[in-house]
Amino acid sequence: MKSPTSANDLIAFVAVARDRSFTRAAARLGVSQSALSHTIRGLEERLGLRLLTRTTRSVAPTEAGERLLATVGPRFDEIDAELAALTEMREKPAGSLRLNAPGHAAKTILWPALERLLPDYPDIAVEIVVDNALTDIVAGRFDAGIRLGEQVAKDMVAVRIGPDMRMAVVGAPAYFAKRKKPKTPHDLTDHACINLRLPTHGGVYAWEFEKAGRELKVRVDGRLVLSNLDLRISAVLSGFGLAYVPEDQAAPFLVDGRLIRVLDDWCAPFSGYHLYYPSRRQQPPAFALLVDALRCRPA
Repeated sequence: MKSPTSANDLIAFVAVARDRSFTRAAARLGVSQSALSHTIRGLEERLGLRLLTRTTRSVAPTEAGERLLATVGPRFDEIDAELAALTEMREKPAGSLRLNAPGHAAKTILWPALERLLPDYPDIAVEIVVDNALTDIVAGRFDAGIRLGEQVAKDMVAVRIGPDMRMAVVGAPAYFAKRKKPKTPHDLTDHACINLRLPTHGGVYAWEFEKAGRELKVRVDGRLVLSNLDLRISAVLSGFGLAYVPEDQAAPFLVDGRLIRVLDDWCAPFSGYHLYYPSRRQQPPAFALLVDALRCRPA
């Protein structure tokens, strides 16, 4: 039984037929002349046809050889061109990325990283879907999502992209002019609070606290339920009640005195944002660039 013809056999034939020389073709392919001659001879034997006419001074394709060269030569050229294009893609990343992130992470981590990255890579396109629900990124056909570390499923690849976070309970001076400051989370039940409805489960979010290993969840009440973080901050600045917001978003208003913080000792740090995606398989260069740009590095 004859062994099948391999791509390497055809590559060797094309090289010899085009160079019209075993010496030059062997040098280009990085093999010895004897090995190359053996390969061509084996190919001719399997096909039952002479492909090259050899003399002491020259090598030329036969009629069958010319036909084979005209057929397979352009195919190998196309393959070489595509491989070169793929190499260029690696060196000059391109493509589209579709990402899912909560508003706070999109504003404070994702967009700043993209703002630095994208000017240098004009062939990368990005779609960001701002979403506070725990969306299934596989079903939603997202390349990756961003969530707090404790929210990332165990079967996902997770890359830390932000430091630990803290929440802050804040209110405006005008609000506290009429009410006593809460001393414990339980005191919040006597205050007007600006609520957040959880998009995944539909219920109102219970504010989470921890002190000396003791954890508390308090369901607060108030006449405003606002899903947007910027709106909650605007409402608390206007004196409508207390808000439970990320510490970094309250910080500028605490510095200038427009907000007052309470229950600071009950707001423990927790795991910050992570980029997550479903597989460790080889990722496109554009995605690898994004991961590197977002990766949280020690200060």
